[in-house]
Amino acid sequence: MADPALNSPNMPGPQPVEENTLRPVPTTQTQAAAPPLLSTSRYEIGDPIFKLTVLACALTILALLGLIVYELMFRSAMSWHAFGFKFFVGSNWDPVQEQFGALPFIYGTLVSSLLALLIAVPLAVGVAVFTTEMCPPILRGPLSFFTELLAAIPSVIYGLWAIFVLVPILRTYVQPFLARTLGWTSLFQGPPYGYGMLAAGIILAIMIVPIISSITREVLTAVPRHQREAALALGATRWEMIRVAVLRNGRAGIVGAVILGLGRALGETMAVTMVIGNRPEIAKSLFAPGYTMASVLANEFSEATGDVYLSALIEIGLALFLVTIVVNALARFLLWTVTRGQPMRANVA
Repeated sequence: MADPALNSPNMPGPQPVEENTLRPVPTTQTQAAAPPLLSTSRYEIGDPIFKLTVLACALTILALLGLIVYELMFRSAMSWHAFGFKFFVGSNWDPVQEQFGALPFIYGTLVSSLLALLIAVPLAVGVAVFTTEMCPPILRGPLSFFTELLAAIPSVIYGLWAIFVLVPILRTYVQPFLARTLGWTSLFQGPPYGYGMLAAGIILAIMIVPIISSITREVLTAVPRHQREAALALGATRWEMIRVAVLRNGRAGIVGAVILGLGRALGETMAVTMVIGNRPEIAKSLFAPGYTMASVLANEFSEATGDVYLSALIEIGLALFLVTIVVNALARFLLWTVTRGQPMRANVA
């Protein structure tokens, strides 16, 4: 019979484990207290100073805007008391008789800017779509560079180019063709001088194309790639993918680009002054000369001798300021409609 003691393993029983305690390494600065990383006194002084500095920067913008409004209203008070609201609806501009009305200038500003948008928006969006979606990589960089280079050209250069190149082309070829084909609309009637509202709209369109195109290109580039891949995976063609996945997702940014282009068109002075004809009249034909608010300020401000004349010009500047505010408010409402109302209507449909 085997001895059971031989078969049992010789294993010790569980032993109590001593608790390991972490002991600090003795240093020479054990008894000295560690200095704080940030000084409390400096923090209490620097934070209010920084807060007041940035607050002053923000209030400076509001103060500048308030000073501009105050100066315009104060300097135009004489004209406002003399003509009242009729100044904005009157069409008579006679400095000799001191009879002034700003309606021809408001009309010329709005018509030339809207005409520029009609020409520039399709062209700019087309350039942006081609650059981001269809352009070969070797041409994408140079095309984007030359498009943005147009924004760096001074407006007086655009005006000179329009005088020596654009106006002769309009007078010789474009305006006679439009008069023969679309003269029945009464928008293209009259003698083909070359100068006029059409030339101003075209030169404005050329000037705002780089702004709208560059911003639209950045917006389309920011659209997620999986949106394109999902549309193509569902069987969409290239055009359907661009229309549904790219343009629809970037519509808010495109509207913002158009707003910036409109702001540039409303305030443009030199190039428009050189080609619009500078005649204060309201004409239905785009061949007829016109006038803008910025152009009349540039042309006649240094020649204004009477106090009422000068006050009337300053009131035109106030009108330009108000038109800019109204246009931007309308554009913001349009932006809200595009970003909020359209998806809601689409979901309901």
